[in-house]
Amino acid sequence: MRYYDDFPVIKNNPDLVYLDSGASSLKLQSVIDKMNEYYTKYGVNVHRGVYQLSYIASDEYEETREVVAKFLNAKTKEIVFTSGATSALNLVARSLSEHINEGDEIITSVLEHHSSVMPYQEICKNKGAKLIYVPLDKKGNLTVENFKKVLTDKTKVVALTLMSNVLGNTTPIKEITKLAHEKNAIVVADGAQAVPHMKIDVKDLDVDYLAFSAHKMLGPTGLGVLYGKYKELNSLNPIEFGGDMNDNVELYDSTFKEAPYKFEAGTPKIAEVIAFKEAIKYLEKQDLNKIYEHDYELTQYAINKLKAIDGVEVYATESSCGIVSFNIKGIHPHDASTIYDEKGIALRAGHHCAQLITKWLGVTGTLRASIYLYNDYSDIDKLIEATVVACEYFKEWII
Repeated sequence: MRYYDDFPVIKNNPDLVYLDSGASSLKLQSVIDKMNEYYTKYGVNVHRGVYQLSYIASDEYEETREVVAKFLNAKTKEIVFTSGATSALNLVARSLSEHINEGDEIITSVLEHHSSVMPYQEICKNKGAKLIYVPLDKKGNLTVENFKKVLTDKTKVVALTLMSNVLGNTTPIKEITKLAHEKNAIVVADGAQAVPHMKIDVKDLDVDYLAFSAHKMLGPTGLGVLYGKYKELNSLNPIEFGGDMNDNVELYDSTFKEAPYKFEAGTPKIAEVIAFKEAIKYLEKQDLNKIYEHDYELTQYAINKLKAIDGVEVYATESSCGIVSFNIKGIHPHDASTIYDEKGIALRAGHHCAQLITKWLGVTGTLRASIYLYNDYSDIDKLIEATVVACEYFKEWII
Protein backbone atom coordinates (compact mmCIF):
# COMPACT_ATOMS: atom_id res chain seq x y z
CA MET A 1 0.00 0.00 0.00
CA ARG A 2 1.49 3.33 -1.07
CA TYR A 3 -0.82 5.72 0.81
CA TYR A 4 -1.09 8.05 -2.20
CA ASP A 5 -3.90 10.16 -0.79
CA ASP A 6 -2.34 10.50 2.67
CA PHE A 7 1.09 11.76 1.59
CA PRO A 8 1.17 14.49 -1.07
CA VAL A 9 4.88 13.95 -1.79
CA ILE A 10 4.11 10.40 -2.92
CA LYS A 11 1.08 11.60 -4.85
CA ASN A 12 3.16 14.25 -6.63
CA ASN A 13 6.13 11.92 -7.19
CA PRO A 14 4.55 8.51 -7.95
CA ASP A 15 7.85 6.98 -9.07
CA LEU A 16 9.74 8.04 -5.96
CA VAL A 17 11.21 5.33 -3.77
CA TYR A 18 11.63 7.17 -0.48
CA LEU A 19 13.99 5.34 1.87
CA ASP A 20 15.22 8.19 4.05
CA SER A 21 12.61 8.32 6.79
CA GLY A 22 15.33 7.96 9.42
CA ALA A 23 16.37 11.49 8.47
CA SER A 24 12.84 12.80 8.08
CA SER A 25 9.57 11.12 7.27
CA LEU A 26 7.12 12.25 4.63
CA LYS A 27 4.36 14.58 5.85
CA LEU A 28 0.70 13.74 6.08
CA GLN A 29 -1.87 15.74 4.15
CA SER A 30 -3.86 16.07 7.39
CA VAL A 31 -0.82 17.60 9.11
CA ILE A 32 -0.39 20.12 6.31
CA ASP A 33 -4.12 20.90 6.37
CA LYS A 34 -4.04 21.48 10.12
CA MET A 35 -1.12 23.90 9.81
CA ASN A 36 -3.00 25.77 7.10
CA GLU A 37 -6.08 25.83 9.33
CA TYR A 38 -4.10 27.53 12.08
CA TYR A 39 -2.61 30.15 9.78
CA THR A 40 -5.83 30.91 7.92
CA LYS A 41 -8.50 30.65 10.63
CA TYR A 42 -6.96 31.63 13.98
CA GLY A 43 -3.25 32.35 13.49
CA VAL A 44 -2.63 34.17 16.78
CA ASN A 45 -0.43 33.62 19.81
CA VAL A 46 -1.20 31.20 22.63
CA HIS A 47 -1.48 31.64 26.42
CA ARG A 48 -1.57 35.43 26.13
CA GLY A 49 -4.68 36.85 24.52
CA VAL A 50 -8.00 37.29 26.32
CA TYR A 51 -10.01 37.09 23.11
CA GLN A 52 -11.75 34.25 21.28
CA LEU A 53 -9.11 33.44 18.64
CA SER A 54 -6.40 33.18 21.27
CA TYR A 55 -8.59 30.84 23.29
CA ILE A 56 -9.05 28.62 20.23
CA ALA A 57 -5.33 28.57 19.46
CA SER A 58 -4.43 27.84 23.09
CA ASP A 59 -6.97 25.03 23.34
CA GLU A 60 -5.66 23.43 20.13
CA TYR A 61 -2.08 23.77 21.37
CA GLU A 62 -2.78 22.21 24.75
CA GLU A 63 -4.87 19.47 23.18
CA THR A 64 -1.72 18.27 21.42
CA ARG A 65 0.06 18.09 24.78
CA GLU A 66 -2.76 15.85 25.99
CA VAL A 67 -2.57 13.68 22.86
CA VAL A 68 1.21 13.27 23.20
CA ALA A 69 0.92 12.43 26.89
CA LYS A 70 -1.66 9.74 26.21
CA PHE A 71 0.49 8.40 23.36
CA LEU A 72 3.38 7.87 25.80
CA ASN A 73 1.27 6.93 28.84
CA ALA A 74 2.53 10.06 30.56
CA LYS A 75 0.94 12.95 32.44
CA THR A 76 0.10 16.07 30.47
CA LYS A 77 2.34 18.21 32.68
CA GLU A 78 5.28 15.93 31.81
CA ILE A 79 5.34 16.97 28.14
CA VAL A 80 7.58 19.84 27.01
CA PHE A 81 7.59 21.13 23.43
CA THR A 82 11.01 22.03 22.01
CA SER A 83 12.44 22.87 18.60
CA GLY A 84 13.56 19.27 18.07
CA ALA A 85 14.99 16.16 19.73
CA THR A 86 18.40 17.83 19.65
CA SER A 87 17.04 20.79 21.58
CA ALA A 88 15.31 18.48 24.06
CA LEU A 89 18.46 16.45 24.73
CA ASN A 90 20.55 19.60 25.12
CA LEU A 91 17.96 21.12 27.47
CA VAL A 92 18.23 18.13 29.80
CA ALA A 93 22.01 17.94 29.64
CA ARG A 94 22.56 21.64 30.29
CA SER A 95 20.07 21.65 33.15
CA LEU A 96 21.55 18.50 34.69
CA SER A 97 25.06 19.96 34.47
CA GLU A 98 24.35 21.97 37.63
CA HIS A 99 24.23 18.68 39.51
CA ILE A 100 27.43 17.21 38.01
CA ASN A 101 30.62 17.52 40.02
CA GLU A 102 34.27 16.63 39.59
CA GLY A 103 34.79 12.88 39.64
CA ASP A 104 31.20 12.07 38.70
CA GLU A 105 30.62 9.64 35.83
CA ILE A 106 28.26 9.84 32.86
CA ILE A 107 27.55 6.68 30.87
CA THR A 108 26.86 6.72 27.14
CA SER A 109 27.72 4.63 24.06
CA VAL A 110 29.26 4.89 20.60
CA LEU A 111 25.80 4.17 19.17
CA GLU A 112 24.65 7.67 20.02
CA HIS A 113 23.54 10.44 17.73
CA HIS A 114 25.82 13.45 18.23
CA SER A 115 23.10 15.31 20.13
CA SER A 116 23.02 12.56 22.75
CA VAL A 117 26.76 12.45 23.42
CA MET A 118 28.31 15.84 22.61
CA PRO A 119 26.52 17.80 25.39
CA TYR A 120 28.00 15.41 27.95
CA GLN A 121 31.46 15.73 26.44
CA GLU A 122 31.24 19.45 27.17
CA ILE A 123 29.93 18.89 30.68
CA CYS A 124 32.78 16.52 31.48
CA LYS A 125 35.35 18.98 30.16
CA ASN A 126 33.91 21.83 32.20
CA LYS A 127 33.15 19.95 35.39
CA GLY A 128 36.01 17.46 35.57
CA ALA A 129 33.57 14.56 35.28
CA LYS A 130 34.30 11.37 33.34
CA LEU A 131 32.50 10.11 30.25
CA ILE A 132 32.20 6.32 30.26
CA TYR A 133 31.29 4.26 27.18
CA VAL A 134 29.43 0.96 27.37
CA PRO A 135 31.36 -1.63 25.31
CA LEU A 136 29.40 -3.15 22.43
CA ASP A 137 29.42 -6.81 21.54
CA LYS A 138 30.81 -8.00 18.20
CA LYS A 139 27.51 -7.31 16.42
CA GLY A 140 27.16 -3.80 17.78
CA ASN A 141 24.63 -4.62 20.48
CA LEU A 142 24.55 -2.78 23.79
CA THR A 143 23.93 -5.50 26.36
CA VAL A 144 22.86 -5.41 29.99
CA GLU A 145 25.95 -7.43 30.90
CA ASN A 146 28.28 -4.84 29.39
CA PHE A 147 26.32 -2.02 31.01
CA LYS A 148 26.87 -3.62 34.41
CA LYS A 149 30.62 -3.49 33.80
CA VAL A 150 30.65 0.32 33.65
CA LEU A 151 27.93 1.20 36.16
CA THR A 152 29.38 2.39 39.47
CA ASP A 153 28.41 4.38 42.54
CA LYS A 154 29.89 7.42 40.74
CA THR A 155 27.40 7.19 37.86
CA LYS A 156 25.14 10.25 37.83
CA VAL A 157 23.64 10.19 34.33
CA VAL A 158 23.00 7.47 31.77
CA ALA A 159 22.40 8.86 28.26
CA LEU A 160 21.52 6.19 25.70
CA THR A 161 19.57 5.79 22.49
CA LEU A 162 16.58 3.48 22.30
CA MET A 163 17.49 2.58 18.72
CA SER A 164 20.68 3.21 16.77
CA ASN A 165 20.15 5.32 13.67
CA VAL A 166 23.01 3.49 11.93
CA LEU A 167 22.64 -0.14 13.00
CA GLY A 168 18.98 -0.23 13.99
CA ASN A 169 19.88 -2.12 17.17
CA THR A 170 17.60 -1.53 20.13
CA THR A 171 18.83 -0.90 23.64
CA PRO A 172 17.46 -2.95 26.57
CA ILE A 173 16.58 0.34 28.23
CA LYS A 174 14.07 -1.00 30.73
CA GLU A 175 16.61 -3.33 32.35
CA ILE A 176 19.33 -0.69 32.15
CA THR A 177 17.08 1.92 33.77
CA LYS A 178 16.33 -0.40 36.67
CA LEU A 179 20.05 -0.92 37.29
CA ALA A 180 20.82 2.79 36.93
CA HIS A 181 18.13 3.76 39.41
CA GLU A 182 19.63 1.39 41.97
CA LYS A 183 22.64 3.72 41.83
CA ASN A 184 20.40 6.82 41.93
CA ALA A 185 21.45 7.74 38.40
CA ILE A 186 19.27 9.71 35.98
CA VAL A 187 18.38 8.01 32.68
CA VAL A 188 18.02 10.14 29.53
CA ALA A 189 16.75 8.24 26.49
CA ASP A 190 17.00 9.35 22.87
CA GLY A 191 13.83 8.02 21.25
CA ALA A 192 14.11 9.80 17.88
CA GLN A 193 14.41 6.56 15.89
CA ALA A 194 12.34 4.29 18.12
CA VAL A 195 9.19 6.30 18.83
CA PRO A 196 8.01 6.41 15.17
CA HIS A 197 8.11 2.61 14.89
CA MET A 198 7.03 1.12 18.20
CA LYS A 199 4.75 1.69 21.13
CA ILE A 200 6.57 3.45 23.96
CA ASP A 201 5.20 3.36 27.49
CA VAL A 202 7.29 5.69 29.64
CA LYS A 203 5.84 4.35 32.86
CA ASP A 204 6.85 0.83 31.90
CA LEU A 205 10.33 1.85 30.78
CA ASP A 206 10.66 4.11 33.85
CA VAL A 207 13.18 6.41 32.09
CA ASP A 208 13.52 9.85 33.63
CA TYR A 209 13.63 11.69 30.31
CA LEU A 210 12.77 10.81 26.72
CA ALA A 211 13.30 12.97 23.64
CA PHE A 212 11.99 12.56 20.10
CA SER A 213 11.12 14.56 16.97
CA ALA A 214 7.81 15.21 15.23
CA HIS A 215 9.33 15.25 11.75
CA LYS A 216 10.46 11.63 11.93
CA MET A 217 6.90 10.46 12.61
CA LEU A 218 4.84 12.09 9.85
CA GLY A 219 4.68 15.45 11.62
CA PRO A 220 6.08 18.93 10.91
CA THR A 221 9.72 19.94 11.08
CA GLY A 222 11.16 22.16 13.80
CA LEU A 223 9.32 20.45 16.64
CA GLY A 224 10.52 18.07 19.32
CA VAL A 225 9.07 16.57 22.46
CA LEU A 226 10.74 16.14 25.81
CA TYR A 227 9.06 13.83 28.28
CA GLY A 228 10.29 14.10 31.83
CA LYS A 229 9.01 12.70 35.08
CA TYR A 230 7.27 15.64 36.70
CA LYS A 231 9.40 15.55 39.84
CA GLU A 232 12.55 15.51 37.73
CA LEU A 233 11.39 18.30 35.41
CA ASN A 234 10.52 20.56 38.31
CA SER A 235 13.95 19.94 39.86
CA LEU A 236 15.63 21.44 36.77
CA ASN A 237 16.24 25.10 36.13
CA PRO A 238 15.31 26.49 32.70
CA ILE A 239 18.05 27.38 30.24
CA GLU A 240 16.06 29.95 28.27
CA PHE A 241 14.35 32.97 29.80
CA GLY A 242 11.69 35.29 28.47
CA GLY A 243 8.01 35.56 27.80
CA ASP A 244 5.42 33.18 29.22
CA MET A 245 7.83 31.05 31.27
CA ASN A 246 8.07 33.46 34.18
CA ASP A 247 5.81 33.74 37.18
CA ASN A 248 6.95 36.99 38.81
CA VAL A 249 9.70 39.34 37.65
CA GLU A 250 11.34 41.85 40.03
CA LEU A 251 14.31 44.15 39.51
CA TYR A 252 16.94 41.67 40.60
CA ASP A 253 15.23 38.32 40.71
CA SER A 254 12.47 36.33 39.04
CA THR A 255 10.43 33.23 39.68
CA PHE A 256 9.30 30.71 37.10
CA LYS A 257 6.19 28.76 36.29
CA GLU A 258 6.16 25.07 37.02
CA ALA A 259 6.94 22.47 34.38
CA PRO A 260 6.32 22.18 31.51
CA TYR A 261 5.79 25.90 30.94
CA LYS A 262 9.04 27.09 32.48
CA PHE A 263 10.86 25.35 29.60
CA GLU A 264 8.78 26.96 26.83
CA ALA A 265 10.05 30.54 26.71
CA GLY A 266 8.80 32.89 24.02
CA THR A 267 6.34 32.23 21.23
CA PRO A 268 6.37 28.48 20.59
CA LYS A 269 6.00 26.51 17.35
CA ILE A 270 2.25 26.98 17.45
CA ALA A 271 1.25 25.70 14.01
CA GLU A 272 3.64 22.76 14.27
CA VAL A 273 2.42 21.74 17.72
CA ILE A 274 -1.23 22.00 16.73
CA ALA A 275 -0.63 19.95 13.56
CA PHE A 276 1.43 17.27 15.31
CA LYS A 277 -1.63 15.80 16.97
CA GLU A 278 -2.85 14.77 13.51
CA ALA A 279 0.28 12.66 12.99
CA ILE A 280 -0.13 10.90 16.31
CA LYS A 281 -3.81 10.22 15.71
CA TYR A 282 -2.92 8.76 12.31
CA LEU A 283 -0.24 6.48 13.77
CA GLU A 284 -2.60 5.25 16.46
CA LYS A 285 -5.29 4.58 13.86
CA GLN A 286 -2.83 2.50 11.83
CA ASP A 287 -1.85 0.58 15.01
CA LEU A 288 1.78 0.92 16.08
CA ASN A 289 2.15 -2.82 16.58
CA LYS A 290 1.19 -3.39 12.94
CA ILE A 291 3.52 -0.60 11.84
CA TYR A 292 6.37 -2.27 13.71
CA GLU A 293 5.61 -5.66 12.16
CA HIS A 294 5.43 -4.14 8.68
CA ASP A 295 8.69 -2.19 9.10
CA TYR A 296 10.44 -5.19 10.66
CA GLU A 297 9.47 -7.54 7.83
CA LEU A 298 10.64 -5.11 5.15
CA THR A 299 13.87 -4.50 7.07
CA GLN A 300 14.68 -8.21 7.24
CA TYR A 301 13.75 -8.66 3.58
CA ALA A 302 16.12 -5.85 2.58
CA ILE A 303 18.97 -7.14 4.75
CA ASN A 304 18.72 -10.69 3.37
CA LYS A 305 18.53 -9.48 -0.25
CA LEU A 306 21.52 -7.15 0.17
CA LYS A 307 23.64 -9.81 1.87
CA ALA A 308 23.16 -12.05 -1.17
CA ILE A 309 24.80 -9.51 -3.52
CA ASP A 310 28.54 -9.92 -4.13
CA GLY A 311 30.41 -6.73 -3.31
CA VAL A 312 27.94 -5.51 -0.68
CA GLU A 313 28.69 -5.32 3.02
CA VAL A 314 25.71 -5.05 5.35
CA TYR A 315 26.32 -3.55 8.79
CA ALA A 316 22.80 -3.51 10.20
CA THR A 317 22.52 -7.28 10.55
CA GLU A 318 20.93 -6.91 14.00
CA SER A 319 18.51 -4.17 12.96
CA SER A 320 15.19 -4.57 14.66
CA CYS A 321 13.20 -2.10 12.65
CA GLY A 322 13.54 0.36 9.81
CA ILE A 323 17.32 0.80 9.49
CA VAL A 324 19.40 -0.91 6.80
CA SER A 325 23.00 0.35 6.62
CA PHE A 326 25.36 -1.05 4.01
CA ASN A 327 28.17 -0.20 1.61
CA ILE A 328 29.46 -1.30 -1.74
CA LYS A 329 32.87 -2.53 -0.67
CA GLY A 330 35.62 -0.01 -1.29
CA ILE A 331 33.27 2.63 -2.69
CA HIS A 332 32.58 5.84 -0.80
CA PRO A 333 28.87 6.02 0.04
CA HIS A 334 28.60 9.50 -1.49
CA ASP A 335 29.83 8.14 -4.82
CA ALA A 336 27.55 5.12 -4.67
CA SER A 337 24.52 7.22 -3.77
CA THR A 338 24.58 8.93 -7.18
CA ILE A 339 23.50 5.65 -8.81
CA TYR A 340 20.52 5.36 -6.49
CA ASP A 341 19.50 8.95 -7.16
CA GLU A 342 19.53 8.28 -10.90
CA LYS A 343 17.13 5.40 -10.26
CA GLY A 344 14.75 7.59 -8.27
CA ILE A 345 15.72 6.12 -4.91
CA ALA A 346 16.18 8.52 -2.01
CA LEU A 347 18.46 7.16 0.69
CA ARG A 348 21.07 8.60 3.02
CA ALA A 349 24.82 8.50 2.53
CA GLY A 350 27.31 9.56 5.20
CA HIS A 351 27.90 9.16 8.93
CA HIS A 352 24.29 10.04 9.86
CA CYS A 353 25.34 12.41 12.66
CA ALA A 354 26.76 9.39 14.47
CA GLN A 355 30.47 9.34 13.70
CA LEU A 356 31.39 7.26 16.73
CA ILE A 357 29.58 4.16 15.48
CA THR A 358 30.74 4.52 11.87
CA LYS A 359 34.31 4.75 13.18
CA TRP A 360 33.63 1.68 15.33
CA LEU A 361 32.60 -0.06 12.11
CA GLY A 362 35.85 1.06 10.51
CA VAL A 363 34.22 3.16 7.78
CA THR A 364 33.82 6.87 7.05
CA GLY A 365 30.11 6.41 6.44
CA THR A 366 27.45 4.12 5.05
CA LEU A 367 24.55 4.01 2.70
CA ARG A 368 21.38 3.88 4.76
CA ALA A 369 17.93 2.84 3.64
CA SER A 370 15.39 3.70 6.32
CA ILE A 371 11.94 2.18 6.02
CA TYR A 372 8.55 3.38 7.19
CA LEU A 373 4.88 2.49 6.91
CA TYR A 374 4.44 3.91 3.38
CA ASN A 375 7.12 1.60 1.94
CA ASP A 376 6.39 -1.81 0.45
CA TYR A 377 8.21 -4.79 -1.04
CA SER A 378 8.39 -3.15 -4.46
CA ASP A 379 10.46 -0.33 -2.92
CA ILE A 380 12.94 -2.84 -1.56
CA ASP A 381 13.08 -4.71 -4.86
CA LYS A 382 13.95 -1.43 -6.61
CA LEU A 383 16.64 -0.80 -4.00
CA ILE A 384 18.11 -4.22 -4.73
CA GLU A 385 17.97 -3.67 -8.48
CA ALA A 386 19.79 -0.35 -8.11
CA THR A 387 22.40 -1.99 -5.87
CA VAL A 388 23.11 -4.61 -8.52
CA VAL A 389 23.51 -1.84 -11.09
CA ALA A 390 25.82 0.10 -8.76
CA CYS A 391 27.97 -2.97 -8.13
CA GLU A 392 28.29 -3.52 -11.87
CA TYR A 393 29.19 0.13 -12.41
CA PHE A 394 31.87 0.11 -9.71
CA LYS A 395 33.07 -3.47 -10.27
CA GLU A 396 36.64 -2.44 -11.12
CA TRP A 397 36.99 -0.61 -7.81
CA ILE A 398 35.14 -2.99 -5.48
CA ILE A 399 37.50 -4.43 -2.88
